[in-house]
Amino acid sequence: MGGYLAGDVDEWIYIDIADQHEDSMRFIHDCEKAIGKEIQVLRSNQYTCVEDCVRTFGGFRNYRNGFAPCTNWLKKRIRKQWEAEHHGYELIYVWGFDLKERDRADRTVAENPQAEHEFPLIEKNLSKKDVHGLFKRIFSFPRPQMYEMGYPNNNCVGCVKGGFGYWNRIRVDFPKTFQQRAALEREIGHSMLKDYKGNPVYLDELEPDRGDMNTEVFPECSIMCHLVLPRKKAQSE
Repeated sequence: MGGYLAGDVDEWIYIDIADQHEDSMRFIHDCEKAIGKEIQVLRSNQYTCVEDCVRTFGGFRNYRNGFAPCTNWLKKRIRKQWEAEHHGYELIYVWGFDLKERDRADRTVAENPQAEHEFPLIEKNLSKKDVHGLFKRIFSFPRPQMYEMGYPNNNCVGCVKGGFGYWNRIRVDFPKTFQQRAALEREIGHSMLKDYKGNPVYLDELEPDRGDMNTEVFPECSIMCHLVLPRKKAQSE
């Protein structure tokens, strides 16, 4: 929706990860038909999935600074590589942050001074609920399946940033993924979940009725970047 509302977007990129719901690629193809442009699909040539990153890093994330190897190595690093390949352009990134993500937008601008940034949803005062409603009015194809199933974000299935309620929902909807993540926790000796005292809570010890996904703060890992490449401003080498 961010790219659609921004209008004249030259390049669209989607960063694909093996852990994302298989329906995500269906959604990308539907988007291509709707916007009349091809969406570049980028993937890491070093890591294929979240487990690869977690094993290499030796944990799910650094709780002191929030660093998550999966987000950084499978998504941010790939975007930076793409950016480096287009260093001759004055890049304008179009982000899909909603009205409640002004702080996230400010951090994005501060952390990426090498490019300009646009936030169409914030500029139009659109909440996440507004965006989903607008999407259904404008487009005839379904949202990504994770949204249709009631999940707040279309993150990877089995996102390391999920809370108690989220993981109990994954236990029901994706039991194989739940078991794989539970085994991975024990393998590396780190849990994804912490209680209010900061003590580890492993998935194989998580009470089935603990938590409420609808009230948990769940950060989103955007699946798509919409990019404007002003070719008239391209710098000659």
